[in-house]
Amino acid sequence: MSLTWSEALSWRLRRQFLDPVGSGSVADVVRRLGAIPAYPDHTAELAIRLRRADAQPGDVAAALADGEIIKTYAFRGATHLLTPEDGGAYLALRAAGRMWELPSWQSFYRLPAGEWPDFRKLIRELLTDGPMSRDELAAAISDNRRFGHLTSAFDGNDTLIKPLTWQGDISFGPARDGRATFQRLDTNPRWAGLPDLDQAGRRAIETYFRAYGPATPRHVQYWLGEGLGGGRKRIRDWITDLGDRLAAVRIDGEPAYLLREDLDELTATPATRAVRFLPGYDQWVLGPGTADPHVVPPARRKLVSRKANLVIARGAVSGTWTLAGDEVVVAWFAEAGRVPKAALADETQRLAEILDKPLRSTVETG
Repeated sequence: MSLTWSEALSWRLRRQFLDPVGSGSVADVVRRLGAIPAYPDHTAELAIRLRRADAQPGDVAAALADGEIIKTYAFRGATHLLTPEDGGAYLALRAAGRMWELPSWQSFYRLPAGEWPDFRKLIRELLTDGPMSRDELAAAISDNRRFGHLTSAFDGNDTLIKPLTWQGDISFGPARDGRATFQRLDTNPRWAGLPDLDQAGRRAIETYFRAYGPATPRHVQYWLGEGLGGGRKRIRDWITDLGDRLAAVRIDGEPAYLLREDLDELTATPATRAVRFLPGYDQWVLGPGTADPHVVPPARRKLVSRKANLVIARGAVSGTWTLAGDEVVVAWFAEAGRVPKAALADETQRLAEILDKPLRSTVETG
């Protein structure tokens, strides 16, 4: 089947609740995208609210408090929002590297791999009565005969904590006095645990093709390999395991793949003329990667990588936006063609409603 990139990106916009804007919950958005960067909080909230027609301030915080989503370390060692039902697949891939077994890790922390399970158990027990901060965890283990020497490892550094999140022992709890806390993850009734590694890999790849397809194996390797350390051979095998469920397509002559059950929806999706404002480091560009020239113009990659707020037109990054008081300043890329003034004005109004403040837009071209 032959497609154009205009058709492919139109379908991807639909899949990511950007055209049309979705009507689902916070968890629906997080589940569809697989993961959403959680830092800073206002950027994560904006990324989600821009994909929900009835979004309200505080929806993301409420979803976290209710356990509908979790905040944990995932892709590239950064904090992400995941769903407790599906997030275990990504954590299983991240944990597959078994960092705690590396000789350098064991030597640095003076923590033999054989003692790692007992350390995990201790942390879970300490958190049984509720969330604790780094300082509180450090104080709680300071007198422990086996693990007291790890007290300093909690001082402003989460390197020791990250594998505990990857293995599903803990996740971030509610902030207290501006400080992060950690809580047991298994107290969340929605937590489905870590699946078998092969099951996790296949599930994560399916999710990727549904949200970021049509895509190539290189895209999947970027997302799950470079992002989570899933392993090149494993990822290649998992893609092969999908077999006939994957359909080969050509997009403007370039080979790519899509889940076969999504082909009809893709071909029925009308071409989009949508213009959308997105925050910097949005999943729209992180999913395929900033090196994908169909989404990010190569000449603008450095700008996008520096977390500039994005203006998306027909699926491609066509400008950036900044907020200055009550003015949205749009820097429209000259190579993006004619400035869609009416569409930018409409999107400015939508942003004004989300931020609950009057806004007007100014367009600069360059």
